[in-house]
Amino acid sequence: MKSEMQQDKDLVISCLKNNREAQHMLYKRFASKMYGICLRFAHGDNQAQDILQEGFIKVYDNLGKFRFEGSLEGWIKRIMVNAAIDYIKKNVNHFQEIDENSDQPCNIIEDEAISRLSVEDLMKIIQELPDSKRLIFNLYAYEGYSHKEIADKLGISIMTSKSQYCKAKKFLQERLTNINTISYERVH
Repeated sequence: MKSEMQQDKDLVISCLKNNREAQHMLYKRFASKMYGICLRFAHGDNQAQDILQEGFIKVYDNLGKFRFEGSLEGWIKRIMVNAAIDYIKKNVNHFQEIDENSDQPCNIIEDEAISRLSVEDLMKIIQELPDSKRLIFNLYAYEGYSHKEIADKLGISIMTSKSQYCKAKKFLQERLTNINTISYERVH
């Protein structure tokens, strides 16, 4: 039985030989996971589908650059995240720049509301964030980028990244508080 890495290598080699069946297998194997990533960055299903499509085009265009030094899934995920960044940068008018000298505190009270939400409900709330805040929130909270890395990728200041992240967290907390209030009122 072949290891997963060897299966990935065989699949990539077949794709590079323009084997349509292998290309379809690659898509089928990773599309649903990658769609979930795209959906986190998107404002809805249509945007997520667009990002996914653009991402897979980039995957196929760059497959020859995959060096088999890490997981194929991780490599594809990185391309999808970059496709989401490119898509949002292309479609966002601007990032609200912040005065470098302002030091806005980001005091967010952690709430247990998240534990009561389904993944789908949490995803819907994240999708309500304005594009620039959603992008920065996802890059920082889910993808593990530092504010410096985000600033470099987006061409913004570190303070702007931090501020947009803080505003995103505040927005999410307000939405969660509203959901808790509504849930509490229904129970009582």
